[in-house]
Amino acid sequence: MYTTKQNNTAVGNIRLFGNVRVLIIAALLTALSGAVGKVFSIDVMPFARIGIENLPIVMAGIWFGPFVGGAVGLGADLFGCLLKGYPPNPMTTLGFVSIGVVSGLVSMYLFKSNKTLAVVLADLAGHIVGSMVIKTIGLYFLFGGAYPIAVMFMWRIPLYIGIVAVESAVIILLMKNKAFSEQIDRMCNYGKQRRSN
Repeated sequence: MYTTKQNNTAVGNIRLFGNVRVLIIAALLTALSGAVGKVFSIDVMPFARIGIENLPIVMAGIWFGPFVGGAVGLGADLFGCLLKGYPPNPMTTLGFVSIGVVSGLVSMYLFKSNKTLAVVLADLAGHIVGSMVIKTIGLYFLFGGAYPIAVMFMWRIPLYIGIVAVESAVIILLMKNKAFSEQIDRMCNYGKQRRSN
């Protein structure tokens, strides 16, 4: 997670969009989420599937903040819809965006001293808002109420708790790698270093 004071503000996170390295990583995370989510996932029910499509979005939110996380979520859903050949559902798209925004906000402002707890709570909060609530409501309307919303929640809540456990473990393992963590910090500090020269 980034450590500079400047990048813990809204202005600092917006400035990350001007960092070419962050843009490249964000584009890769967008493509990874769109491709993996739509191609390598297992449908459990018509309204629930096991996959790691949200992992790159959560990574973007935690590493680069809510603005980049939200942009990756938006791009990932649109790219995934393009791959599958169906139009985007605005509520589902909002769910993807909110996963990146909420995970970025939680990791930025809560439990900064405990990175492990920050990652788990950021991932969980992003999925509660984006996957368990917004996407479930979007899917309910997409299916025209064919499935009771209580049944949809009953399936999706435990599913996403399991997905959060896997995603959090992957992110924590990456962040515990000193070389990887230093590279993320360097990307986030790059703009500040250039302006100070």
